[in-house]
Amino acid sequence: MSQEPNPPRLARHARRRRPWMAALVALPALAGAAPHADVVIWGGLVYTGGKEPAFATDVVITGDTIRYVGPSAAKMYSASMVIDARGKIVAPGFIDAHTHPDTYVRSPDARERLNAPWLYQGVTTLLVGVDGAGTPDVALERAAFERAKIGTNLVPYVGFAAVRERVLGEADRAPTDAELRQMKALVAKGMCEGAIGLSTGLFYPPQSFAKTDEVIALAREAAKRGGIYDTHQRDESSYSIGLLNSVREVLDIGREAGLPVHIAHIKALGVDVHGEAPRVIRMIDTARANGEDVTADEYPWTASGSSLEAALLPRAAFDGGRPALLKRLADPEQRAAIRVAMLENLRRRGGAESLLLTAAGSPWVGKTLAKLAAEWQVEPVDAALKVIAETEGQDAVASFNMIEDDVKAFMKQDWVVTSSDGSDGHPRQFATFPEKYVKYVKGAGVIGVDEFIRGSTGRTADMFRLPRRGYLKAGYYADLVIIDPEHYAPKADYVHPRELSTGVVDVWVNGQQVIELGRLTGRAPGRVLLHTPRPGSCAAPARRAS
Repeated sequence: MSQEPNPPRLARHARRRRPWMAALVALPALAGAAPHADVVIWGGLVYTGGKEPAFATDVVITGDTIRYVGPSAAKMYSASMVIDARGKIVAPGFIDAHTHPDTYVRSPDARERLNAPWLYQGVTTLLVGVDGAGTPDVALERAAFERAKIGTNLVPYVGFAAVRERVLGEADRAPTDAELRQMKALVAKGMCEGAIGLSTGLFYPPQSFAKTDEVIALAREAAKRGGIYDTHQRDESSYSIGLLNSVREVLDIGREAGLPVHIAHIKALGVDVHGEAPRVIRMIDTARANGEDVTADEYPWTASGSSLEAALLPRAAFDGGRPALLKRLADPEQRAAIRVAMLENLRRRGGAESLLLTAAGSPWVGKTLAKLAAEWQVEPVDAALKVIAETEGQDAVASFNMIEDDVKAFMKQDWVVTSSDGSDGHPRQFATFPEKYVKYVKGAGVIGVDEFIRGSTGRTADMFRLPRRGYLKAGYYADLVIIDPEHYAPKADYVHPRELSTGVVDVWVNGQQVIELGRLTGRAPGRVLLHTPRPGSCAAPARRAS
């Protein structure tokens, strides 16, 4: 990880913890009238996370809670810490709607578990277990995170992949009635232990082997307990059923199972579907007009993060897992058939120049597949097969497969929020929120600052039903960020994806300051935020983490 950025010189001198300021604010207490607060933030440009315009005012924190938002806080409260936020943005901590932070939150290194890549973007809450990866053992996972201590809040899903693999392994077949009952019981278990809903990654094997009816049956278990359905949909391109049919499947699942649906990192991926964003938007707008609860998230990058396996290999090649895949690749006849399918997948991805290899520590990191193939004097698909067959986990790529018009069209919708899909090797893990701010707010003007912040805070909290999060309101949890709007910017790029963003001056998570003057404090106050199941839907309802 890169070194923590130094805060701007002006910020270092203009606002700090100052005992003399705290004493001044404490003067009214001499008369016995002023209650005590831990922190008073005064004079900042406050975005509450709601629809109202920003306004200059004060914010007061006591314990893990926002005590007051309004004028003249310095006259109303004594305080242990006073922060001059004039010229800065004060906002709720950002909520990242789709993340992959395992490298950090599961690290044996306590400093890694602070989750710095997200904190330096202003993110205080992450939705995890996405793409079907969330364990049904939510209670055990929550206990493990609480013992280890983490820097940000986490909101867990129960995942279709985790459930299906536990019962069926990696086989390409439908479950028996008995196996389906086992899978439904695992989803119910995860929901009753506090998962927010069911997540799927139907593009990825073995989830891609499931028929729609199987997914609906499991989604109903989430619906019974007040959960949502979140999906990396079956096809964002033209791999199988096509983008538009895939969106129809998402809507069918929500309608048949009776629960809200959320489309993860919505996009039109690949040359065959470029320009299809308006048609997707019309489909979703029609469903919403008919009373269906449909939302989505999006990251502000034209390159997705994937692997050579996921991007190029046909799904049937994965039946039985990696050992079976390697056997197929060793058989000349099967390898030839796989190679033909790969050529078509490479075409739809935009060709070998569009795949940038990003696996850290690999000898090909920073090279396109085209360049690697030229160095090895082989065809691009053969270079990809060599990487896939001879290494495991070293085939990560940034796949340049989207166009700006589609990205901008989705970004403008009031049912879309920001996500990073942050995974190792892609700059989105370190830089998504400032990238969106610099490129699409300050630069292109696609959306305004108010929409950027609302789509990172209050709207996200509303979509995922996160109580007392996402807003700067009295009584809400004190997840806050102070941003220097002149210096808030990404530093990571596709060649250097692990550079911390700049411009975040202060961050609080659950009332504890985790970044002060641009530096980590070392505190790890993050919590696992549990969903409360619908009354009567579980034998012993999970208690929400506060």
